Amino acid sequence: MTDTHDDGRDDDRPAPDAHPASIRPELRPHPASTGRAPQHGPDDTAEAESCPDGDAPGLLGGPGDTASGNELHPGRDAPASQPAPAPAPAPTAQPPHLLPTATPPRTRAAVAELLRPHRVLALTAFAVMVGATAVSLLVQPLLGRIVDLAAERGSVDAITATAALLVAVAVAQGLTTGLGLSLISRLGETTLARLRERFVERALGLPLERVEKAGAGDLTARVTADVSLIADAVRSALPELARSLLTIVLTLGALALLDWRFLLAALLAVPVQVLTARWYVARAVPLYADQRVAAGAQQQQLLDTIGGTATIRAFRLEREHTERVTERSWSVVELTLRGLRLVLGFYSRLHIAEYLGLAAVLTTGYWLVRQGSASIGTATAAALYFHSLFGPVNAALALLDDAQSATASLARLVGVTDQPAPAQGQFVARSATEVTVRGLSHAYRPGHPVLHDLDLTIRHGERVALVGASGAGKTTLARLIAGIQEPTSGTVLVGGLPPDGNSGAIALITQETHVFAGPLADDLRLARPDATDDELRAALDTVEALSWAEALPDGLDTVVGDGGHRLDGARTQSLALARLILADPALVVLDEATAEAGSAGARALEKAVARAVDGRTALIVAHRLSQAAVADRIVVMDGGRIVESGTHDELRAAGGPYATLWEAWSDTRGDGP
Repeated sequence: MTDTHDDGRDDDRPAPDAHPASIRPELRPHPASTGRAPQHGPDDTAEAESCPDGDAPGLLGGPGDTASGNELHPGRDAPASQPAPAPAPAPTAQPPHLLPTATPPRTRAAVAELLRPHRVLALTAFAVMVGATAVSLLVQPLLGRIVDLAAERGSVDAITATAALLVAVAVAQGLTTGLGLSLISRLGETTLARLRERFVERALGLPLERVEKAGAGDLTARVTADVSLIADAVRSALPELARSLLTIVLTLGALALLDWRFLLAALLAVPVQVLTARWYVARAVPLYADQRVAAGAQQQQLLDTIGGTATIRAFRLEREHTERVTERSWSVVELTLRGLRLVLGFYSRLHIAEYLGLAAVLTTGYWLVRQGSASIGTATAAALYFHSLFGPVNAALALLDDAQSATASLARLVGVTDQPAPAQGQFVARSATEVTVRGLSHAYRPGHPVLHDLDLTIRHGERVALVGASGAGKTTLARLIAGIQEPTSGTVLVGGLPPDGNSGAIALITQETHVFAGPLADDLRLARPDATDDELRAALDTVEALSWAEALPDGLDTVVGDGGHRLDGARTQSLALARLILADPALVVLDEATAEAGSAGARALEKAVARAVDGRTALIVAHRLSQAAVADRIVVMDGGRIVESGTHDELRAAGGPYATLWEAWSDTRGDGP
């Protein structure tokens, strides 16, 4: 099933760049992964600059919060008639931490590993192609025989018999060549399929922090453009290259059988061709590597610009982003033109080699015929042999162009496939899911910490709500506990193990949920592939989504996502909660999971969340104080530190930051928990 984004959101939050299928389908990246300018209001501080998790100072929630979302934003939530705030100076773009690229020796070793299980198929294809090429080399001697018969005024029957042999050779060549090419194609497609599978497996297992630092463009370019380029090479270049190389070798052998002096004459073209190939390869390898990097940068910029359309329009940044897209596009165009000029120079040098070789073979033939060492037919066959090399030699050398480009792409794929496989975590029983945070600090950039020496314990089965101003570090803490990122210092233990050491014990849901294209039932089974229809309905019923799911045109078989039935934000979030129930994790981390719904939808979602996390240890980044008020404990954060902790009633009575927030929220909403 194809992953699509269908969360019904209309805000300008960064869209997630990667989302593993099942336990963590909804992830919220920091703006470094999208390149968008943070949305800050008049109350924003420098804290926002060092907090790439989307938190910006203000009252509760993230940059997508509005008055209708049950949150207050003094100085931020201006009426629509107010002029847009002046854009802040664009931050200096940081060079992306691109995913690794394999070295040439490692790339060759990876190809050998992929081909090793198919040795028999490879040898069979090679043998058939050798036979097909050998049969094709009978054409030139037969044509030479016809020339000799004509020169000697031979019988018509002899000429007819030779022509019949030519027809038989053509038929045999066609059959064997077709079989050989089909075997080579089968070998190439099988190998490519294994490479794709390994790439996808490793890509889904990459740490999300690393994917976000590299940017969506790099991974997207590898999984689309690079894979497509390698596929084209496997389907066209590989069979043609194999046939061309065999033809060259066997044709030179045939020239030697006619007369060794013909072979020497033909080899006069080799020095020019070798120098041409070396000249080309030395320039093509770095050029095509630069082209792939430039294409990735262009892809990243296009994703940033298109994905951030609302932000760009709000801050009147259309011209700046157009200039960035133009700059990235022109860099690709310039590199492409350099490649074109390189190819033109390559072919002009090959034409010189063809002229020298053919002239040498014709001169040798003239001399041998005059000396009586060869017949006119033999000289004709030698000239035809050399002329028949024009196509294979040019094709083999020209395929260096495709080979170099494909090799550069292959190195980028192998660089990902060589990444270590995700460690198999240990199973943690639900009865042992206490969360322990000790001395936790974190900084996205050196010298700009967003969390400061935090200590926190979440007891088994406890429901803890994180509350605080935007930029306080709530999302960062949630991501660290969920194992999405590694802390700069300190420890996080879930059931006595690091978060990434727990097998299926932790689930993270954010406000950016995703609907995978396909039947609704298949989407739910991403969390538990063996779930029965009754279990799917039970999960939906728990979050009060069964009624609308069964009301869809085809019920649970309705195709949703891209190209199918579109689900609004509330229904999409209900789907994520149903997945959560099916996955049955011991620890649930919810990062503003109800933020996308309106006021009425949010209340229903909050009830669904309560049912989904019932009996589980839960950490909830509260978007609405009504959600925090019903938690077992509330933890208030400010400036990357925990400043209060207690129940709703205790914190209200204490008269601290939480009481201030609650009073402001209650006065505006006019309702209680």
